[in-house]
Amino acid sequence: MDFVYDTETWKTFFEDNWLILALALVALFVIIGIVRTVVKWALVAIIVIGVIAYSGYSLEDVKSIGGKVADSVKQEAISAMAGEASEATYTKNGDGSFTVKTDNLELTGKPNADEVEVKFRGTKIGSWKIDDTIRTLIDTAKSNS
Repeated sequence: MDFVYDTETWKTFFEDNWLILALALVALFVIIGIVRTVVKWALVAIIVIGVIAYSGYSLEDVKSIGGKVADSVKQEAISAMAGEASEATYTKNGDGSFTVKTDNLELTGKPNADEVEVKFRGTKIGSWKIDDTIRTLIDTAKSNS
């Protein structure tokens, strides 16, 4: 089993299964504290295997679901860029960077850089390479200001 996944995958897994994991952890502490024989380790193994089986999702499944959600949000953000370009505002920040804002989007970057930080509806969704769509939004925002 390969357990090398990014932190978002682990975070999603724990958020989705926190109650079951907490109950299993309590059960493990009770068993380890009360039972003093080899049976203790058999019970621990059964609980761990039960939690894994109960979750129904492997970490690979969680990672692929997270990837699909991220792609969906990215597509929605790109659609918003196209639809909201006419309302975009361009602001030069004191540190030399710039910010482009629309109703749903906020792009922050440095002039002549390859990437911008993207927030969609107030949530950071990552650093994106500046492509034609983003360049058009930035240029439109500059001309609006």
